[in-house]
Amino acid sequence: MQKNKYNKRWHRRKTMLNRPVPDDALHWLFDASSLTKRLLQRCPDDFRVEVIVQSVTRPTLDETRTLGVDARKSALVREVLLYCGEQVVVYARTVIPLSTLSGAQRCYASLGNRPLGAMLFADRSMRRDEVEITMLTPDDALYSNTLCVDETVWGRRSIFRVGNKPLLVSEFFLPALYG
Repeated sequence: MQKNKYNKRWHRRKTMLNRPVPDDALHWLFDASSLTKRLLQRCPDDFRVEVIVQSVTRPTLDETRTLGVDARKSALVREVLLYCGEQVVVYARTVIPLSTLSGAQRCYASLGNRPLGAMLFADRSMRRDEVEITMLTPDDALYSNTLCVDETVWGRRSIFRVGNKPLLVSEFFLPALYG
């Protein structure tokens, strides 16, 4: 079976009324606070970020459309796993247009293993657009990055604006988070 390269099944909250989203997932999907802060509260001594890849590359067509940027342009794409102890609890993918990485926002290019959320929520210029959610299945291209096997993975994404410049953050909540 061919994997879906572009996940086009993102939904805003108002369109989720007839979709069964588990209560465990809802609690994380629509929380407007910092995911980093919540994870630090859950596992204060054992939270860590592992960078899977960070490179300048072309985002997916869906990502460029969401950001409203030229699909032919490259962006900084960062994929990470967030751990609570030895458990991977979140897979996250961030797309930062190169035009966003200028001026005060240059610092977003050199996060290393530091959590993006801590930096975003400390940035006084940060504004967050509406959250969209999706459900990943094994047929989706990003599914293999979640390290899950035959389990549904719920995710959310939103555009953050720092200094009025966009970046797209997608976070996928793994079943270990709910345990």
